[in-house]
Amino acid sequence: MSLMEAEILTRVIAPDDPSLEKQAAEAILALGFKSPDRRRMDELAAKAREGTLNDEERAEADSYERIGHFVSLLKSKARRSLASS
Repeated sequence: MSLMEAEILTRVIAPDDPSLEKQAAEAILALGFKSPDRRRMDELAAKAREGTLNDEERAEADSYERIGHFVSLLKSKARRSLASS
């Protein structure tokens, strides 16, 4: 994710704005990568450390990173929303 994409996404989600209803916030906090995805991320991370990622794997790792960032922003908003309610 480019810095510009991250900044735009942060403005769109507004993680500091505690505007989610309790049920929505709780559902968002339940989101996360399942075991197969976590294993794949571990595999990609190991290959990255070894310097053996091919272009397709690098793109896949970048996708996991972007999605992880997106989910993190959502969870931040959810936590703030629950704390303010």
